[in-house]
Amino acid sequence: MKRTISLWLGVLALALMPALAQQKPAAPAASVPMGKVHGHVTNPTGAPQTSGAVSFLEPAHAGAAPATSLQAADKGTFQVDANGDYKGEVPAGTYSVVYRSQGMTADKQADRFDNVKVVAGQDTVQDIDMSRQEYIDKLPPDQKKQLEDLRQKNAAALKANEVIKHLNADLHTVSQDVKDSDTARATAAQQLGPSATKADLEAKETEIKTAKYTEIETLMTKDTAAKPDASILWAQLALAQSGLKKYDDAEVSYKKALEVDAASKKPNPAIQGMANAGLGEIYARTGKVAEANAAYDAAAKINPQMAGFYLRNEAVIFFQSGNADAQVAAADEAIKNDPNDALLYYLKGQGLVSKATIDPKTQRIVLPEGCAEAYQKYLDLAPTGPYATEVQGILQQAGQKINSSYKAPKANKK
Repeated sequence: MKRTISLWLGVLALALMPALAQQKPAAPAASVPMGKVHGHVTNPTGAPQTSGAVSFLEPAHAGAAPATSLQAADKGTFQVDANGDYKGEVPAGTYSVVYRSQGMTADKQADRFDNVKVVAGQDTVQDIDMSRQEYIDKLPPDQKKQLEDLRQKNAAALKANEVIKHLNADLHTVSQDVKDSDTARATAAQQLGPSATKADLEAKETEIKTAKYTEIETLMTKDTAAKPDASILWAQLALAQSGLKKYDDAEVSYKKALEVDAASKKPNPAIQGMANAGLGEIYARTGKVAEANAAYDAAAKINPQMAGFYLRNEAVIFFQSGNADAQVAAADEAIKNDPNDALLYYLKGQGLVSKATIDPKTQRIVLPEGCAEAYQKYLDLAPTGPYATEVQGILQQAGQKINSSYKAPKANKK
Protein backbone atom coordinates (compact mmCIF):
# COMPACT_ATOMS: atom_id res chain seq x y z
CA MET A 1 0.00 0.00 0.00
CA LYS A 2 1.23 3.46 -0.82
CA ARG A 3 0.21 6.29 1.49
CA THR A 4 0.74 10.02 1.07
CA ILE A 5 2.45 10.85 4.39
CA SER A 6 2.63 14.59 3.69
CA LEU A 7 -1.07 14.79 4.32
CA TRP A 8 -0.67 13.93 8.00
CA LEU A 9 -0.69 17.56 9.17
CA GLY A 10 -4.23 17.85 7.92
CA VAL A 11 -5.19 14.93 10.14
CA LEU A 12 -3.97 16.69 13.29
CA ALA A 13 -6.12 19.73 12.63
CA LEU A 14 -9.34 17.87 11.95
CA ALA A 15 -10.85 18.47 15.38
CA LEU A 16 -10.92 22.22 14.68
CA MET A 17 -12.59 22.05 11.27
CA PRO A 18 -16.33 22.12 10.46
CA ALA A 19 -17.99 18.91 9.33
CA LEU A 20 -18.57 18.12 5.69
CA ALA A 21 -22.00 17.28 4.40
CA GLN A 22 -22.52 13.52 4.15
CA GLN A 23 -21.83 12.11 0.74
CA LYS A 24 -24.52 9.61 -0.16
CA PRO A 25 -23.61 6.86 -2.64
CA ALA A 26 -25.85 6.09 -5.53
CA ALA A 27 -28.61 3.73 -4.48
CA PRO A 28 -27.73 0.14 -5.50
CA ALA A 29 -30.08 -2.01 -7.41
CA ALA A 30 -32.82 -3.51 -5.26
CA SER A 31 -31.54 -7.05 -5.90
CA VAL A 32 -28.07 -6.36 -4.41
CA PRO A 33 -27.77 -7.71 -0.83
CA MET A 34 -26.64 -5.05 1.65
CA GLY A 35 -24.67 -5.02 4.89
CA LYS A 36 -24.37 -2.38 7.60
CA VAL A 37 -21.01 -0.85 8.48
CA HIS A 38 -19.85 1.39 11.30
CA GLY A 39 -16.71 2.35 13.18
CA HIS A 40 -14.78 4.90 15.19
CA VAL A 41 -11.95 7.10 13.89
CA THR A 42 -9.02 7.95 16.19
CA ASN A 43 -6.39 10.52 15.25
CA PRO A 44 -2.62 10.06 15.87
CA THR A 45 -2.86 11.76 19.30
CA GLY A 46 -5.34 9.14 20.51
CA ALA A 47 -8.29 11.53 20.49
CA PRO A 48 -11.51 10.99 18.50
CA GLN A 49 -11.45 12.43 14.99
CA THR A 50 -14.31 14.86 14.45
CA SER A 51 -14.40 15.30 10.69
CA GLY A 52 -13.38 13.67 7.43
CA ALA A 53 -14.98 10.71 5.69
CA VAL A 54 -14.62 6.92 5.47
CA SER A 55 -15.03 5.29 2.03
CA PHE A 56 -15.61 1.65 1.13
CA LEU A 57 -13.81 1.05 -2.19
CA GLU A 58 -13.53 -1.94 -4.48
CA PRO A 59 -10.00 -3.31 -3.87
CA ALA A 60 -8.96 -3.11 -7.53
CA HIS A 61 -9.39 0.66 -7.47
CA ALA A 62 -8.34 1.44 -3.88
CA GLY A 63 -4.80 2.68 -4.58
CA ALA A 64 -3.75 6.01 -6.05
CA ALA A 65 -5.50 6.34 -9.41
CA PRO A 66 -7.44 8.89 -11.45
CA ALA A 67 -10.30 10.39 -9.50
CA THR A 68 -12.90 9.10 -11.94
CA SER A 69 -11.83 5.50 -11.32
CA LEU A 70 -12.01 5.94 -7.55
CA GLN A 71 -15.39 7.55 -7.71
CA ALA A 72 -16.67 4.63 -9.78
CA ALA A 73 -15.24 2.16 -7.24
CA ASP A 74 -16.78 4.02 -4.27
CA LYS A 75 -19.62 1.90 -2.90
CA GLY A 76 -20.25 4.12 0.11
CA THR A 77 -18.67 7.20 1.70
CA PHE A 78 -19.77 8.17 5.22
CA GLN A 79 -19.08 11.33 7.16
CA VAL A 80 -17.32 11.12 10.53
CA ASP A 81 -19.42 12.83 13.21
CA ALA A 82 -18.42 15.02 16.17
CA ASN A 83 -17.80 11.92 18.32
CA GLY A 84 -15.46 10.35 15.77
CA ASP A 85 -18.05 7.80 14.61
CA TYR A 86 -19.41 6.87 11.19
CA LYS A 87 -22.05 4.43 9.97
CA GLY A 88 -23.81 3.42 6.78
CA GLU A 89 -24.73 0.59 4.44
CA VAL A 90 -22.93 -0.92 1.42
CA PRO A 91 -23.40 -3.90 -0.87
CA ALA A 92 -22.03 -7.16 0.51
CA GLY A 93 -18.45 -7.77 -0.59
CA THR A 94 -14.76 -7.28 0.23
CA TYR A 95 -13.42 -3.71 0.43
CA SER A 96 -10.50 -1.46 1.04
CA VAL A 97 -11.66 1.01 3.68
CA VAL A 98 -10.06 4.43 3.22
CA TYR A 99 -10.14 7.43 5.55
CA ARG A 100 -9.66 10.90 4.09
CA SER A 101 -9.32 14.05 6.14
CA GLN A 102 -11.37 17.06 5.25
CA GLY A 103 -10.26 18.64 2.00
CA MET A 104 -8.40 15.61 0.64
CA THR A 105 -8.99 14.85 -3.02
CA ALA A 106 -10.30 11.46 -4.12
CA ASP A 107 -6.84 10.24 -5.19
CA LYS A 108 -5.37 10.81 -1.69
CA GLN A 109 -5.82 9.00 1.60
CA ALA A 110 -4.77 9.46 5.22
CA ASP A 111 -5.23 5.82 6.26
CA ARG A 112 -6.46 2.53 4.80
CA PHE A 113 -7.45 -1.03 5.72
CA ASP A 114 -7.66 -3.78 3.11
CA ASN A 115 -9.68 -6.99 2.88
CA VAL A 116 -12.62 -5.77 4.93
CA LYS A 117 -15.50 -8.18 4.38
CA VAL A 118 -19.08 -6.97 4.57
CA VAL A 119 -21.71 -9.71 4.94
CA ALA A 120 -25.29 -9.25 3.79
CA GLY A 121 -27.69 -8.64 6.67
CA GLN A 122 -24.89 -8.21 9.20
CA ASP A 123 -23.23 -5.18 10.85
CA THR A 124 -19.48 -4.93 10.18
CA VAL A 125 -17.23 -2.90 12.48
CA GLN A 126 -14.16 -1.25 10.97
CA ASP A 127 -12.36 1.25 13.16
CA ILE A 128 -9.73 3.65 11.82
CA ASP A 129 -7.03 3.97 14.48
CA MET A 130 -4.23 6.29 13.40
CA SER A 131 -2.65 6.15 16.84
CA ARG A 132 -1.50 2.55 16.26
CA GLN A 133 2.25 2.03 16.25
CA GLU A 134 2.27 0.75 12.67
CA TYR A 135 0.89 4.07 11.51
CA ILE A 136 3.22 6.15 13.70
CA ASP A 137 6.30 4.21 12.57
CA LYS A 138 5.73 5.26 8.97
CA LEU A 139 5.66 8.96 9.75
CA PRO A 140 8.71 11.08 8.84
CA PRO A 141 10.94 12.07 11.82
CA ASP A 142 9.77 15.68 11.91
CA GLN A 143 6.12 14.63 12.07
CA LYS A 144 6.90 12.06 14.76
CA LYS A 145 8.43 14.85 16.85
CA GLN A 146 5.42 17.07 16.23
CA LEU A 147 3.17 14.26 17.36
CA GLU A 148 5.19 13.61 20.51
CA ASP A 149 5.14 17.30 21.40
CA LEU A 150 1.41 17.40 20.86
CA ARG A 151 0.89 14.30 22.99
CA GLN A 152 2.85 15.86 25.83
CA LYS A 153 0.77 19.03 25.62
CA ASN A 154 -2.41 16.99 25.60
CA ALA A 155 -1.24 14.97 28.59
CA ALA A 156 -0.47 18.18 30.48
CA ALA A 157 -3.87 19.59 29.56
CA LEU A 158 -5.62 16.43 30.72
CA LYS A 159 -3.75 16.54 34.01
CA ALA A 160 -4.64 20.21 34.47
CA ASN A 161 -8.28 19.44 33.68
CA GLU A 162 -8.29 16.70 36.29
CA VAL A 163 -6.90 19.12 38.87
CA ILE A 164 -9.57 21.67 37.98
CA LYS A 165 -12.24 19.00 38.30
CA HIS A 166 -11.12 18.22 41.86
CA LEU A 167 -10.83 21.91 42.74
CA ASN A 168 -14.36 22.60 41.55
CA ALA A 169 -15.65 19.68 43.60
CA ASP A 170 -13.88 21.07 46.68
CA LEU A 171 -15.26 24.57 46.05
CA HIS A 172 -18.76 23.08 45.86
CA THR A 173 -18.18 21.52 49.28
CA VAL A 174 -16.85 24.83 50.59
CA SER A 175 -19.94 26.65 49.35
CA GLN A 176 -22.18 24.27 51.27
CA ASP A 177 -19.98 24.51 54.38
CA VAL A 178 -20.29 28.31 54.32
CA LYS A 179 -24.08 28.05 54.09
CA ASP A 180 -24.13 25.55 56.93
CA SER A 181 -21.99 27.86 59.03
CA ASP A 182 -24.32 30.79 58.35
CA THR A 183 -27.29 28.74 59.56
CA ALA A 184 -25.46 27.12 62.48
CA ARG A 185 -27.62 28.88 65.08
CA ALA A 186 -30.85 27.57 63.59
CA THR A 187 -29.35 24.10 63.20
CA ALA A 188 -28.27 24.13 66.85
CA ALA A 189 -31.77 25.10 67.96
CA GLN A 190 -33.30 22.33 65.87
CA GLN A 191 -30.90 19.72 67.19
CA LEU A 192 -31.17 20.69 70.87
CA GLY A 193 -34.86 21.45 70.99
CA PRO A 194 -36.88 24.22 72.71
CA SER A 195 -35.64 23.39 76.22
CA ALA A 196 -31.99 24.18 75.37
CA THR A 197 -30.32 26.96 77.35
CA LYS A 198 -28.67 29.94 75.70
CA ALA A 199 -25.26 28.61 76.74
CA ASP A 200 -26.00 25.22 75.20
CA LEU A 201 -27.18 26.83 71.96
CA GLU A 202 -24.06 28.98 71.72
CA ALA A 203 -21.81 25.98 72.42
CA LYS A 204 -23.56 23.89 69.74
CA GLU A 205 -23.41 26.75 67.24
CA THR A 206 -19.67 27.12 67.85
CA GLU A 207 -19.19 23.37 67.45
CA ILE A 208 -20.97 23.37 64.07
CA LYS A 209 -19.08 26.40 62.78
CA THR A 210 -15.74 25.03 63.91
CA ALA A 211 -16.34 21.75 62.10
CA LYS A 212 -17.34 23.52 58.87
CA TYR A 213 -14.48 26.01 58.91
CA THR A 214 -11.99 23.25 59.73
CA GLU A 215 -13.12 21.27 56.68
CA ILE A 216 -12.79 24.36 54.49
CA GLU A 217 -9.31 25.08 55.85
CA THR A 218 -8.21 21.48 55.19
CA LEU A 219 -9.52 21.46 51.61
CA MET A 220 -8.19 24.89 50.70
CA THR A 221 -4.76 24.27 52.23
CA LYS A 222 -4.46 21.24 49.93
CA ASP A 223 -5.88 23.08 46.93
CA THR A 224 -3.74 26.23 47.22
CA ALA A 225 -0.71 23.93 47.16
CA ALA A 226 -2.03 22.22 44.01
CA LYS A 227 -2.94 25.47 42.23
CA PRO A 228 -1.35 28.47 43.93
CA ASP A 229 -2.33 30.84 41.12
CA ALA A 230 -6.09 30.59 41.85
CA SER A 231 -7.07 33.60 43.98
CA ILE A 232 -10.47 32.19 44.95
CA LEU A 233 -8.75 29.31 46.76
CA TRP A 234 -6.69 31.71 48.88
CA ALA A 235 -9.76 33.81 49.64
CA GLN A 236 -11.73 30.77 50.82
CA LEU A 237 -8.78 29.57 52.89
CA ALA A 238 -8.64 32.99 54.56
CA LEU A 239 -12.38 32.89 55.22
CA ALA A 240 -12.00 29.61 57.09
CA GLN A 241 -8.97 30.81 59.04
CA SER A 242 -10.83 33.96 60.05
CA GLY A 243 -13.82 31.87 61.14
CA LEU A 244 -11.46 29.82 63.31
CA LYS A 245 -10.05 33.09 64.72
CA LYS A 246 -6.63 32.40 63.21
CA TYR A 247 -6.42 36.06 62.30
CA ASP A 248 -2.70 36.23 61.52
CA ASP A 249 -2.98 33.32 59.09
CA ALA A 250 -6.14 34.76 57.58
CA GLU A 251 -4.49 38.12 56.98
CA VAL A 252 -1.64 36.44 55.11
CA SER A 253 -4.08 34.39 52.99
CA TYR A 254 -6.29 37.36 52.11
CA LYS A 255 -3.25 39.36 51.03
CA LYS A 256 -2.11 36.39 48.95
CA ALA A 257 -5.53 36.30 47.28
CA LEU A 258 -5.18 39.98 46.37
CA GLU A 259 -1.64 39.48 45.08
CA VAL A 260 -2.55 36.48 42.94
CA ASP A 261 -5.70 38.08 41.55
CA ALA A 262 -3.91 41.32 40.66
CA ALA A 263 -1.32 39.31 38.71
CA SER A 264 -3.95 37.34 36.75
CA LYS A 265 -4.93 38.11 33.17
CA LYS A 266 -8.47 39.03 34.24
CA PRO A 267 -8.57 40.36 37.81
CA ASN A 268 -11.87 39.58 39.52
CA PRO A 269 -13.50 42.50 41.40
CA ALA A 270 -15.66 40.09 43.40
CA ILE A 271 -12.64 38.25 44.77
CA GLN A 272 -10.76 41.47 45.46
CA GLY A 273 -13.81 42.87 47.21
CA MET A 274 -14.16 39.72 49.30
CA ALA A 275 -10.48 39.76 50.26
CA ASN A 276 -10.46 43.45 51.22
CA ALA A 277 -13.66 43.07 53.22
CA GLY A 278 -12.15 40.01 54.90
CA LEU A 279 -9.11 42.05 55.88
CA GLY A 280 -11.46 44.74 57.16
CA GLU A 281 -13.20 42.24 59.43
CA ILE A 282 -9.89 40.97 60.79
CA TYR A 283 -8.72 44.51 61.55
CA ALA A 284 -12.07 45.45 63.10
CA ARG A 285 -12.04 42.43 65.39
CA THR A 286 -8.45 43.10 66.45
CA GLY A 287 -8.94 46.79 67.22
CA LYS A 288 -7.20 48.23 64.14
CA VAL A 289 -9.86 50.78 63.28
CA ALA A 290 -7.96 52.83 60.70
CA GLU A 291 -6.83 49.69 58.86
CA ALA A 292 -10.36 48.29 58.96
CA ASN A 293 -11.84 51.49 57.50
CA ALA A 294 -9.27 51.52 54.71
CA ALA A 295 -9.87 47.85 53.86
CA TYR A 296 -13.66 48.19 53.75
CA ASP A 297 -13.37 51.35 51.65
CA ALA A 298 -11.10 49.47 49.24
CA ALA A 299 -13.66 46.66 49.00
CA ALA A 300 -16.46 49.12 48.21
CA LYS A 301 -14.34 50.89 45.62
CA ILE A 302 -13.14 47.80 43.77
CA ASN A 303 -16.61 46.19 43.72
CA PRO A 304 -19.16 49.03 43.90
CA GLN A 305 -22.10 46.71 43.31
CA MET A 306 -21.43 45.22 46.75
CA ALA A 307 -20.52 48.50 48.47
CA GLY A 308 -23.67 48.57 50.58
CA PHE A 309 -23.06 45.02 51.78
CA TYR A 310 -19.44 45.71 52.72
CA LEU A 311 -20.14 48.99 54.55
CA ARG A 312 -23.12 47.51 56.38
CA ASN A 313 -21.00 44.58 57.52
CA GLU A 314 -18.35 46.99 58.77
CA ALA A 315 -20.86 48.60 61.13
CA VAL A 316 -22.11 45.17 62.25
CA ILE A 317 -18.59 43.88 62.96
CA PHE A 318 -17.71 46.94 65.03
CA PHE A 319 -21.01 46.43 66.89
CA GLN A 320 -20.10 42.80 67.58
CA SER A 321 -16.63 43.89 68.66
CA GLY A 322 -17.99 46.45 71.14
CA ASN A 323 -16.33 49.45 69.50
CA ALA A 324 -19.12 52.04 69.78
CA ASP A 325 -17.26 54.97 68.23
CA ALA A 326 -16.13 52.97 65.20
CA GLN A 327 -19.64 51.50 64.96
CA VAL A 328 -21.23 54.95 64.72
CA ALA A 329 -18.69 56.18 62.17
CA ALA A 330 -19.14 53.04 60.05
CA ALA A 331 -22.93 53.36 60.22
CA ASP A 332 -22.70 56.97 59.06
CA GLU A 333 -20.59 55.95 56.05
CA ALA A 334 -22.97 53.15 55.20
CA ILE A 335 -25.96 55.50 55.48
CA LYS A 336 -24.37 57.75 52.86
CA ASN A 337 -24.39 54.78 50.51
CA ASP A 338 -27.88 53.58 51.42
CA PRO A 339 -29.99 56.07 53.42
CA ASN A 340 -33.00 53.74 53.43
CA ASP A 341 -31.43 50.83 55.30
CA ALA A 342 -33.20 50.79 58.68
CA LEU A 343 -30.60 48.58 60.38
CA LEU A 344 -27.92 51.22 59.89
CA TYR A 345 -29.87 53.75 61.96
CA TYR A 346 -30.38 51.17 64.68
CA LEU A 347 -26.65 50.45 64.74
CA LYS A 348 -25.90 54.17 64.90
CA GLY A 349 -28.37 54.66 67.74
CA GLN A 350 -26.96 51.67 69.62
CA GLY A 351 -23.46 53.07 69.31
CA LEU A 352 -24.57 56.48 70.59
CA VAL A 353 -26.82 55.22 73.40
CA SER A 354 -23.78 53.67 75.06
CA LYS A 355 -22.82 57.24 75.95
CA ALA A 356 -26.22 58.09 77.44
CA THR A 357 -26.40 59.47 80.99
CA ILE A 358 -29.08 59.66 83.66
CA ASP A 359 -30.65 62.96 84.71
CA PRO A 360 -30.36 62.91 88.53
CA LYS A 361 -33.54 64.95 88.94
CA THR A 362 -35.88 63.15 86.57
CA GLN A 363 -34.05 59.81 86.43
CA ARG A 364 -34.65 59.85 82.71
CA ILE A 365 -32.11 58.76 80.16
CA VAL A 366 -30.29 61.65 78.53
CA LEU A 367 -29.48 60.60 74.98
CA PRO A 368 -26.37 62.01 73.28
CA GLU A 369 -26.76 64.18 70.21
CA GLY A 370 -28.02 62.30 67.16
CA CYS A 371 -29.15 59.22 69.09
CA ALA A 372 -32.86 60.00 69.25
CA GLU A 373 -32.84 61.05 65.60
CA ALA A 374 -31.24 57.73 64.60
CA TYR A 375 -33.79 55.75 66.56
CA GLN A 376 -36.66 57.80 65.17
CA LYS A 377 -35.39 57.16 61.64
CA TYR A 378 -35.25 53.44 62.35
CA LEU A 379 -38.90 53.49 63.42
CA ASP A 380 -39.84 55.51 60.34
CA LEU A 381 -38.25 52.92 58.05
CA ALA A 382 -39.14 49.80 60.05
CA PRO A 383 -42.12 50.55 62.32
CA THR A 384 -42.63 46.83 62.92
CA GLY A 385 -38.97 45.81 62.57
CA PRO A 386 -37.24 43.33 64.91
CA TYR A 387 -35.81 46.14 67.07
CA ALA A 388 -38.87 48.40 67.08
CA THR A 389 -40.02 47.49 70.60
CA GLU A 390 -36.52 47.97 72.01
CA VAL A 391 -36.11 51.35 70.30
CA GLN A 392 -39.60 52.44 71.39
CA GLY A 393 -38.74 51.65 74.98
CA ILE A 394 -35.48 53.60 74.92
CA LEU A 395 -37.13 56.67 73.46
CA GLN A 396 -39.91 56.50 76.05
CA GLN A 397 -37.38 56.25 78.89
CA ALA A 398 -35.69 59.34 77.48
CA GLY A 399 -38.98 61.21 77.42
CA GLN A 400 -38.87 61.52 73.66
CA LYS A 401 -41.99 62.00 71.58
CA ILE A 402 -42.14 59.18 69.09
CA ASN A 403 -42.82 60.46 65.60
CA SER A 404 -43.91 57.16 64.12
CA SER A 405 -47.09 55.35 63.28
CA TYR A 406 -45.75 52.45 65.29
CA LYS A 407 -47.78 51.70 68.44
CA ALA A 408 -45.85 50.12 71.27
CA PRO A 409 -47.56 47.33 73.23
CA LYS A 410 -49.34 48.48 76.38
CA ALA A 411 -46.87 46.56 78.51
CA ASN A 412 -44.14 48.96 77.38
CA LYS A 413 -46.09 52.08 78.36
CA LYS A 414 -45.74 53.77 81.71
